[in-house]
Amino acid sequence: MPRTIESWKINLISVWFGCFFTGLAISQIIPFLPLYIEQLGIKGGDALSLWSGLTFSITFVVSAAVAPLWGSLADRKGRKLMLLRAAFGMGVVILLQAFVTQAWQLLLLRALMGLTSGYIPNAMALVAAQVPRDRSGWALSCVSTGQIGGGILGPMLGGLLADWVGLRMVFIVTAALLLVSFLVTLFLIKETGYTPVSKKDKLSGRAVFASLDNPRLMLCLFVTTMVIQMCNGSVNPILTLFVRELAPTADNIAFLSGVIAALPGISTLIAAPRLGRLGDRIGTQRILLATMVASLLLLVAMSFVTSATQLGVLRFLLGFADGAMMPAVQTLLVRHSRDNITGRIFGYNQSFMYLGNVAGPLLGAAVSALTGYRWVFFATALVVLVNVLLLKRFYRRPRTVLEPKGKSAAHSASDAESTDTRR
Repeated sequence: MPRTIESWKINLISVWFGCFFTGLAISQIIPFLPLYIEQLGIKGGDALSLWSGLTFSITFVVSAAVAPLWGSLADRKGRKLMLLRAAFGMGVVILLQAFVTQAWQLLLLRALMGLTSGYIPNAMALVAAQVPRDRSGWALSCVSTGQIGGGILGPMLGGLLADWVGLRMVFIVTAALLLVSFLVTLFLIKETGYTPVSKKDKLSGRAVFASLDNPRLMLCLFVTTMVIQMCNGSVNPILTLFVRELAPTADNIAFLSGVIAALPGISTLIAAPRLGRLGDRIGTQRILLATMVASLLLLVAMSFVTSATQLGVLRFLLGFADGAMMPAVQTLLVRHSRDNITGRIFGYNQSFMYLGNVAGPLLGAAVSALTGYRWVFFATALVVLVNVLLLKRFYRRPRTVLEPKGKSAAHSASDAESTDTRR
């Protein structure tokens, strides 16, 4: 008899491609927003910087505000519907951005894009709800490689398109890629085993946290998500300038900075599935704490580099830690919540992720302006240290053990015992 593939594995592969095309689509626009704003008539360094910052950040601010709403709707209507909504909505809004004639129109559409966002977090929630819990770390790490791979290729593809066909055409191609994500979701992803939460059974925000085994840990994990995004974003405003300071005689500063910026993504692709599988074996919380401590030490080391090569090596090593941290947080969110509130939990987590996207560059810009580029790494390391101490403080065994999908209660108790022993 031919061997049938389990439905969750088909969904995992389909979600990977959906996240890849979504990450590719979004990342190929971001590096060229300032150039596009300049084409729309905003001249002068200060004005251009202000409009670029507003246009970039408004998407994340709006997304942070509406993410819990979409998470609640996902629990009631299903995650696949939310994936379709996000892919189609973002595709339409990005297509419209190709035809704007004023900077305020682009700003308005970027805000509207925040309302339609949420493909990747909802994809994570769908996978988390269907994958056996003892393999959730590996599965979520695999999904993250799709987003990361798209994020690495996106700027390169966007640069080629901008040179060949112009900036406006980049938006049209991006919309087409999101249409691919929509079609992959529509025809390949099957949401099985989903039990909708009726409107009358919907829990309030306070009730959601009251139902958790360890609500303080959950809040700490949300903050960890924000800190991870802050770590990734705090260096962005000063990276090119710091590379120029380290290599003042280099003729290809833009290319060199681009390579150093991309190095963590490459090592993340290598590390994420392996560290996710290791977390399933030895404890996801151990992987999270170990990689956060490693990132703290690497950030401190970066503040002492004397060459661009040293910075590149350390950022490449940082990518191995990055490959474990966010999937580990998402895995712990799954393991410390129940299926009927998974969408809400991932929605709250998404809000903190977007807040980190905004707070990170602000932290980097403020610290570098006050104390210099090297202190940005110290400040970021300090934020990570505080977060590690919080995780150590609030991580404890939940009062009840959630039963893994497809396992009996006896097996669940056995797993709980082995987990406690490892701790």
